[in-house]
Amino acid sequence: MPIDAAKAVAAEPRSAEIAWDHKDIQLYHLGLGAGIPATDPDELRYTLESRLHVLPSFATVAGAGMGVVGGLSAPGIDINLAAVLHGGQTITLHRPIPVKGSAVTTSRVAAVHDKGKAAVLVLRSEVADDDGPLWTSDAQIFVRGEGGWGGDRGPSERLELPGREPDKTVERAIRPDQALLYRLSGDWNPLHADPEFAELAGFDRPILHGLCTYGMTLKAVVDTVLGGDVARVRSYRTRFAGIVFPGETLRIRIWQDSPEPGRVQVSVTAVERDDAPVLADTLVEYS
Repeated sequence: MPIDAAKAVAAEPRSAEIAWDHKDIQLYHLGLGAGIPATDPDELRYTLESRLHVLPSFATVAGAGMGVVGGLSAPGIDINLAAVLHGGQTITLHRPIPVKGSAVTTSRVAAVHDKGKAAVLVLRSEVADDDGPLWTSDAQIFVRGEGGWGGDRGPSERLELPGREPDKTVERAIRPDQALLYRLSGDWNPLHADPEFAELAGFDRPILHGLCTYGMTLKAVVDTVLGGDVARVRSYRTRFAGIVFPGETLRIRIWQDSPEPGRVQVSVTAVERDDAPVLADTLVEYS
């Protein structure tokens, strides 16, 4: 078996230095579709350096996603990257991310779950600067064809949506060139840019990055529920349930304080494909 679960989890964590500044933040925000309308004061918080704040999902691209890259090359992990899918993502914020910073990211394989016909790697990155912890990021990586060794199946928690109409429903258009801009934040997978590569992967055209949808959704929650205050976000998790194409529209349904205060549940679908699921089991916890 290409995955040695015990060896992978027992391996020494890997550490690397990362740094970012306002240009990285602005590029990331623009890749999420920020800046429309360009002179809107609410959008200038994402695009103008003198007013800039940092959307917490920036944690997924800071240092060009070093935690995921390192995890897939960890001891005990020998897999075909063509069999890899990003199954889910969780970030926990320990304090707001500064506009300019340098930090050390420590990455490890936190768990390996046996799902029968697939394995799920939990790749954890803990990031801290001189003032202490900044964020913890868990990427759930689904590896087809690598299960069946009799290991722990791991959690299978699903969030049941409230049995009522959402409190808010917003739609966010994806620009036709949005994947080309978003990939400049560090995800160079040709699946999101090269039509020939996308066809080999089974798609009739390039698809949008799942983490771009992830960031767009958090921005929608921050802007419509949290009064634009990124510092209120405490954690954010999702499961990638389907794809979305550049040029399509996201329908983001939001249930506030559900099932308890300080929590927002979200469902994201693709409007043009009869509300095909895009993000599921999505939860934002806030103060």
